[in-house]
Amino acid sequence: MEDEQLLRYSRQIMLPQIDLAGQEQLNAATVLILGIGGLGSPVAMYLASSGIGKLVLCDPDVVDLTNLQRQIVHDTPKVGQPKVDSAAETLRRLNPEIMVETIPARLDEAALLAQMQQVDVVVDCTDNLNSRLLINRAAVAARKPLVSAAAIRWEGQISVFQPWLGENPCYHCFYGKVGSLAQTCSENGVVGPLLGILGSMQALEVIKLLVGNGQTLTGRVLLFDGQAMEWMGFKLPRDPNCPVCGAIEREPV
Repeated sequence: MEDEQLLRYSRQIMLPQIDLAGQEQLNAATVLILGIGGLGSPVAMYLASSGIGKLVLCDPDVVDLTNLQRQIVHDTPKVGQPKVDSAAETLRRLNPEIMVETIPARLDEAALLAQMQQVDVVVDCTDNLNSRLLINRAAVAARKPLVSAAAIRWEGQISVFQPWLGENPCYHCFYGKVGSLAQTCSENGVVGPLLGILGSMQALEVIKLLVGNGQTLTGRVLLFDGQAMEWMGFKLPRDPNCPVCGAIEREPV
């Protein structure tokens, strides 16, 4: 690692849980971020700043004026641009050392699986249940850690899914049966900083997964109430009859 890189990442390298070896792991990693909106913005910016070697950004949408209240990777002059292009420009200014690949499209399950097989961690920053369930199926098939969060109004949640480890569940075990009960920000609204809180935590979970240090949210979910400023956490049970992960081969933990 060159002197300039050592200086850029010095505050992380000082941490014994990361050190030089962990920073080199981050520099060598590839992360797929699905959705470059309210959650994807802080995820992408913090991972770029942290020195993740390659970020793959996937989002079919363009920047809209209504996005700017919370999607901080974009700004006013970029209204009308594809979100992935807008975000890539910001990230390259933030850290020109990293690689940024853009996918301005909505991927089907086969294409998602192909992308996931080329990365180390998948981050779900989408805003609808059908997309999350599709992403989960591909992540289970690819056996890639899935860092998932959601936010609406003043509330949010975050978890990590690695169902091939022990008795941990997948996202479908957690949310596969709620169906029409799922809601979106466009229908119910959301306070901007809430996305920053949850997205920053997603980035933190990615870093812990990549350096192999710290206790991740695998098998657990954290719920956040922004009005009361309260967190609640609980262990997620595995559904032995889950159509997505029920029959997969599992590794001991």
